Order: sequence, then structure tokens, then C-alpha cells
Amino acid sequence: MFNWKGFVANYRMWRRRWFYPLISVVVALSLCLSTPLPGRAFDFLPMILQGVQVLQLSNISDRQETDIGKQINQQILSGQVRLYRNSNVNAYVEQIGRRLAANSDRPNLPYTFQVVEDDAINAFATLGGYVYVHTGLLKAADNEAELASVIAHEIGHIGGKHLVKQMRQKAIASGLATASGLDRNAAVGIGVELALNRPRSRNDEFDADQRGLRTLTRAGYAQSGMVSFMQKLLQKGGSVPTFLSTHPGTSDRINGLRRAINSQPSNGKYGLDNASYKANIRPLT
Repeated sequence: MFNWKGFVANYRMWRRRWFYPLISVVVALSLCLSTPLPGRAFDFLPMILQGVQVLQLSNISDRQETDIGKQINQQILSGQVRLYRNSNVNAYVEQIGRRLAANSDRPNLPYTFQVVEDDAINAFATLGGYVYVHTGLLKAADNEAELASVIAHEIGHIGGKHLVKQMRQKAIASGLATASGLDRNAAVGIGVELALNRPRSRNDEFDADQRGLRTLTRAGYAQSGMVSFMQKLLQKGGSVPTFLSTHPGTSDRINGLRRAINSQPSNGKYGLDNASYKANIRPLT
């Protein structure tokens, strides 16, 4: 005999279990479809199946920043740059980077230091502790203190969360950010673009210089390395090196560094041995 009461009870339980989650999915999809995203086309099926990964860049956690940085790094290495494969040179740069990172404003990040095979005098960084140094910059430096000063400057950008701020500004300007935040994939795309074509603000550069100088000093390096490297590149003549052309107001920055050094002098002299430095980068010469 059919148990009608049992059937009704089971039906009501099933309806409670599935009806409200289904309504939530429908509402979420409606909100996504009704939000204007000019110039962008999204596949909403993965968002429904995997959950919408929305970031609030105004209060992004270290874990989220590191995860996004990892994705940005993967895209950069997938075809944007080519890494230099000499193990000795890579280990040397990694050693310098670790020494600086331990004395930085954010020593707990899992930093990654990579050498890019490119003759341009350049270095850049992205979220989560990823720092890239071109072989051209390694060859342009005369000693370890000068190289360390550039790496410290890039670590300064990470310490100041400058790229996170720029990502937020670009997302808002591009109409990609909504009240709920920014889609993770969009954030990664913006991060790659900013890492490779980075229009730094004047304030960010001054801040990264000051943070970098403090890191350099705490690590025991000669403070003069930061000033001498910028001066040398400016005095070479010809086209402005990439490292400086993407960093506005270089003369003012040098003066700012000199003032900071004079106000807080250090006895650190590490990294001024030119011969030792040339030996460490010999495979490049």
C-alpha cells in the first residue's frame, strides 16, 4: 500500500534541501548577467560550478596575494620572458635576494628571485614576492651592493603593496571592478600587464627607494651602492636604460637617497668588492 504521508514528508524535505540553494544560484547568476562589463566576455558556467572567485583588493590577504602572484608568474613565464638557466648565477642572485628579503618590510612572504635572459638594463616585481632581474642589469652593475640596491628597490614595491594599489586603480578605471570586488582572472590579467608595462607613480618610486634603502642598510650592504648605480647609468649617455626610463624623476630620487643616507648613515660596507662580483657573474661576461 502506498504511504502517501511518507511521500509528502519526503517531498517537503527534498524541497527544503534543494530549493533554497537553487534560488541562490539563480540570483547570483542574475546579478552577474546584469552587471555591465564593457569589452569583456565571461563564461559563466565555470563560475557557477566552481564558485565565483571575487577579490577585494582593498584588504587582500598575504595568502591571496601570494596565490595571485603565482598565477601572474606562470603567465609571465609562459611566453612573455625567457629565464636565464645558469645555475651558479641563479643561485647567486637568489642568495642576495634572500638576504635582502629577510631584512625587508614583509619578511614572511615566500619570495622568488628569477634571472631573465635579456640585455635590457631592467628589473621588475609582482605580487607575492616575485622579483625578476635582467641579465643586462647584472652586467651593468659593478659590484654586489649595486645589484642588491636594485633588488631591494623592487622588494620595496612589494613591501609598499604598490602593484596591488595600481591593480585596484586600473580595475576601477577599466570598469572591471564591481561593488563586490574584482574577478580573480581579471586581476591576474591586470597584474601581468602592470608587471611588464609598469607606469609607476612618482610617489611609489620614492617610497620604494626609501624602503629599499632601509632594507639594504639592515642587510649590511653599503648604502652608496644605490646612489652609485643610478648615477652611473645616467652618466653613460645615449638612450636612458629601461630600469630608469620606467622610473620617473631619477635625479630627484638620487637627491632624496643622499638626504636619507646623510640623516641615517650606516657603517655597512658589504658588497663593494668588484672582483668578487665579476667572478660570481663570470658566465655572463
